[in-house]
Amino acid sequence: MFFLTPRYIKEAKHYLHGARKFLAYKKDILTDPHREDLEGLINELKGAIRSRDRHTIDRVVQSINTLAERAVPPLKHSWIRENVEVILVAIVIAAGVKAYLLQPFRIPTGSMQPTLYGIVGVPTDTPPPNLLVRAFDLVVRGRHHFDLRAAATDVVVSLQERTYLNFFTFTTISCRNVSYTLFVPRDPLVRYFHVVPGREFSAGDVIARGHMDTGDQIFVDKVSYNFVKPALGDVFVFKTTGIREIENGLDPAMGSQHYIKRLCGLPGQTLRISPPTLFINGEIPGMFVLQRVMSMKNAYQGYSNNGHNGPSFRFLGSPEATYTVPPRNYFALGDNSYHSRDSRDWGGVPERNVAGRGLLVYWPFSERWGLIR
Repeated sequence: MFFLTPRYIKEAKHYLHGARKFLAYKKDILTDPHREDLEGLINELKGAIRSRDRHTIDRVVQSINTLAERAVPPLKHSWIRENVEVILVAIVIAAGVKAYLLQPFRIPTGSMQPTLYGIVGVPTDTPPPNLLVRAFDLVVRGRHHFDLRAAATDVVVSLQERTYLNFFTFTTISCRNVSYTLFVPRDPLVRYFHVVPGREFSAGDVIARGHMDTGDQIFVDKVSYNFVKPALGDVFVFKTTGIREIENGLDPAMGSQHYIKRLCGLPGQTLRISPPTLFINGEIPGMFVLQRVMSMKNAYQGYSNNGHNGPSFRFLGSPEATYTVPPRNYFALGDNSYHSRDSRDWGGVPERNVAGRGLLVYWPFSERWGLIR
């Protein structure tokens, strides 16, 4: 009976099974003498189990251990191989998650403010705070302080932006005599701090002083839209592939870009904007996220027919203009309507371009941290 079998016999049977597997797996790399010796020890262990000879079992098990260690010595620097394997597995898992489940995405512009913030620069007249405050701001708020002064009388010649690890972006300000590097992207440096080619400085002048807030870092849900259609009011991410009005203004070397907007029109719906109100099929939508934009409260400015001091948009460019969303297309609008390039410029977003739904802000830890609405 099994429950009357001594424990050492049960363990010996397990060990016999393991020795057979070892022989099968390593048969191609064992020398003939080692293979023959191992087969002999396995047969001897089978006989010892049948006779229940504990002394012989212990001796044969030890002999198999010694033979296995001698026949297949441990690899040199095996810890390096093991760590490399762990790293490679982690990379494969991360790549799989990014490809099929969640993809990190940084908000580049202010077109979705105040729902989501892009990169924002704030010039100041006062020097940066102490090191402790700067470290806290960088880690928690994604805010980088800087105070760049001219080392000599000079003039800006060019600005070159470089990004490392797809996250850390630096701009080199090349002057005639000296070059400076700041941990900020080029475009915000030009837009907010007016550092442009041709600008002159005297020794000691402030070139750029203030802080730069990084764009919100979000996760994009790439799974949901495989099972359900995008819904009105979703914050969604899409590729610019095939949208000529966008691609004509891009550097061909950069390839397709990703945009993030709010889905404000489904296939077949007819839209109209009479600032600050968006009409869908002749009615004001009752959804909270759209009502919030139209409320003109808490930094929301409503929907517009044109940008601030700019020309009317190609579509919905007047309170009387309407637009019917084509089949298998979606209409995208930025929550920051007066400062957003969106479907009012190019029309519908093809269904095939949709990459996923904006799920949550994971950094920085601002009032926007958490699920996106």
